[in-house]
This record gives sequence, C-alpha cells and structure tokens, in this order.
Amino acid sequence: MKRKDEEFLIQELLRSQLVRGEISRRQFLQNMIMAGMGLGGVSVLASCGGSAPTAAPTQAPAAPATEAPAEGAASSSSGTRPLTPTFYQWINDLHPGIQAVNQAFGEVDYQIAPVAGFDVARFVAEGKNKQSTWDVYVGMTPFVEMASLIKADVIEPWDNYIPKEVLDDIIPSIREECTVDGKLYSWPFLLDIIVQSYNSAITTKAGLPDKPPADWDEYLANSKTVLDSGAARYGCTFDSNGWRSLCPITHSINTDVYYMLDGDPSGVPLYDFTNENAIQALEIMKQMLDLSSANALQPGATDGGVNQTPDEVAFAAQQVAYYIKYQNAPLRMAGTWTDPSALRLGALPKAKGGAGSTVFWTTGACLFKWGQNKEKAAEYMRSLTFNDQIWKDSIAGSASGKPGQLPPFLSVNEKLQKENPDWLQKETWVPLVFEQLKVAKAIPNHAFGLSQFQLGKPFWEKYLTGEEKDPKAAMQAAKDAVAAEVKKAG
Repeated sequence: MKRKDEEFLIQELLRSQLVRGEISRRQFLQNMIMAGMGLGGVSVLASCGGSAPTAAPTQAPAAPATEAPAEGAASSSSGTRPLTPTFYQWINDLHPGIQAVNQAFGEVDYQIAPVAGFDVARFVAEGKNKQSTWDVYVGMTPFVEMASLIKADVIEPWDNYIPKEVLDDIIPSIREECTVDGKLYSWPFLLDIIVQSYNSAITTKAGLPDKPPADWDEYLANSKTVLDSGAARYGCTFDSNGWRSLCPITHSINTDVYYMLDGDPSGVPLYDFTNENAIQALEIMKQMLDLSSANALQPGATDGGVNQTPDEVAFAAQQVAYYIKYQNAPLRMAGTWTDPSALRLGALPKAKGGAGSTVFWTTGACLFKWGQNKEKAAEYMRSLTFNDQIWKDSIAGSASGKPGQLPPFLSVNEKLQKENPDWLQKETWVPLVFEQLKVAKAIPNHAFGLSQFQLGKPFWEKYLTGEEKDPKAAMQAAKDAVAAEVKKAG
C-alpha cells in the first residue's frame, strides 16, 4: 500500500471515530500527529464541528507526587487524599461506563496514566522514592509489566484487601495468570483472546461458505480465493507483534514451546523460537503476508507503535477478508463498516492434528505499594468489575463503540447466562470466544514475557521480508538475541 493510501485510511478511521464520539477532538489531533500526518486533519476536524486546539500534548499531564512516607514504611491504607485511580487511556476511551462507576462511588480523583506503549517508568521512579501519586493502576497485563513492577517493589498483592468470595470468583485459568508465588498481583478486569474473524460480505462475494476456516490450510486457501477473485484488495491480515500473532499461531499447533535458559529449572520459561512448532507458525505468517498488505509489518500509528496497527486500518476499511487478532479489534473496526452485521468471529484455526489452542490475557489493576486508600481501592475495583452496565457496554456496545472485552469472573458470566437479556442474545460471538478460553494458554508472566517478542521481532522478520531465506536461521538469531538480554539482566 502506498503511503498516501495509508494516510487516507488512517484519516478516515480516525474521522469516523471522532464523529461517533469514540475519541475526543484532542485525541483526534494527537493521533493524526503521531501517524505522521501533522495538522493535515484540521480540515477534517473542522468539518465535524468545533475547532482544533492550539496544542496537543502527547499525554495528560501527570499529577504532582504525594509526599514520601516514612523510610521503610508503605503509605497508609486510609490516606488523607481521595481515592486516586489511574487508567490507561485506551481503557477510558473504550469503556464510558467507568465514569458512572466513579460518580456512584463517591470522591474519586480519576486520572489518565502517564504511560504509552507499556512504559511504566514513572511508576518505577516514584516507587524508588517510596511514594506514589496514585493508589491503583488499571491497565496492567500480567505477562507484560507485572513481573517488572513486582521486582521494582512498586506494587503489592491484593490478598490482604480482596474479599475471599471475589478471589474465588475469578475464572481459574485467569487467577493463575494473575498470580505470582501464590499471591494475586493483578485484579483482572478485561479479558482478550486471540481469535479469527472475517468480513462475510467479502467472502460471499468471493463465493466462499459463510463459516470460519477450521485449519490453517483452509484459512490460507480461502484468503487466496478472495485475492484471486478480486473480492477484496487483500485476502488476510494479522498484527505483526509476536504476542498477537507468532505466539498464538504456535499455540494452535502446540503449547509446549517454552524452555528454561541453560536448562535452569529455577529460571523463567522463555518462548523457544527454534522449536519446530514455532518455525511452522512463522512459515504460516509468511504465507499470510503474501496475501496481506505490504505494510503489514509496520508499527502502529499510536501508543508507541502498538495500537492503530496496519491490520486494524485495513480491516476497518473493508479491504481484507480474514483477520487474526484479539476479539475486541475486529468488533471495534467493524463499527466503521456500512453493515457491521457482516462481521463473523470464530476459533483460531488449528494446524491439522494440532493442539487447537490460542493465547489469552487479561488487563487488570495493580495496587501501588506506596499508595494510599488500599481498602477503598479494593472496594472500587469490586464496584468496577461487577457493574452490569460496564459489561453491557463492552459486549453489546455503546455510543463509544464496541470493545467486546469479556468479564473474567464466574458469577458475572453465570448471571449473564441466566438472565440472557435481549442484547446478549444478539451477540452470538460471546460463547464462541469463551469456548476458546477453555483451550487458550497465557504467556508466562515474567520480566521478558512481552520483551522477548520485541527483541526477537527484527530477526524473525528478516525471513518474512525475504532478507533471510532460512526460517531456522532467523529464529535462531531471535532466540540468541533474547538469551543474551536475559543473561545480561542476570
């Protein structure tokens, strides 16, 4: 895809999000700038009503730090300041019901977190000074930054504050994901699972059956049919970040693809890039890339390159039929279509004779060790995660869009199934996604859970781009790069 095409698609997607109220005018300008289009979107903004701000900061200004507690002691559980939660911006944008919870809860100093691209440096810096501006951070993903925050002594377990009935209510596989050394460090909030989706209007035009491909051979064959028939510009697409593509595709073949560096059983379980199943997954990605857009490997336009990725832009623009990503991405992107009902979701394709697994993760809340109001923080998270409107808005959608993230608590899902409201009956994708949770595997949560894929990406991508002809050599280089960093970190 040419650069002008990319700019047009991104601009159109951002414009539609602005018109529907999913993003603010300031966020529209921020995203246009971060996408490299400067103030080219001012005319689009003006056409939507209102005027452009004179300046667009890259993130909300951070609140001043609280006074450091006494040496060696954490802040009081009942501080003098209001409860101060901080949220990752995207959670705020996609879940408007949070503001209703805030109003009902009482005095809450709600703030947007100073993070981008999973960077939690501000939290760590404050922790070193035994202080925290905030009480709880909603936006932590266990395999991404949890281990680092624990090691930096920034967060503490929820065990002393979460009611036992709530702890026992967490779906068992999710509770395991959020637990380290027997203690719960993440209060799970939003559940995502890597699945497949497709635009049935395109597949029907290509003469294909209206059902998700069962295995990768069928998936690739169908994608080629779409391309050859001219039903769409591209047959399939995927998110090039390894935890969203390489790893879940590997899990669909086999989940036994982790190893301990130097055979040390006390080490951390690393993804084995040289495992035959991982190499098979890379070869599937190579075939997918041949049927996808030329820019599929480029970083995203927002949030440090991890969001507003090329796959989202192509799917939103109805230029591609089949799509691999967590369920909330196609649900959100289909909201821009002429006919959103053309969206279909299904299980991630499996390799013939393979495990048929995938990857899941939750985005949840961590409790700052040096924060205050810890009991209130637990009360607040309970109010948030058991709020009916939150889940209706997430599953069925609201004026802000349709995030499609699911509740990680047994009782919430049991209540939904028992009551079976009209809005839930229309969302036939929900049981399909939950069915995938039964076989999905979380990426082990350690300091290199996420970064191993970031470190390895430049090396395995050489095979995808054709710079390296041997997939085994590309994956060995990726494995060596990760091992070197792990050893350097001790």
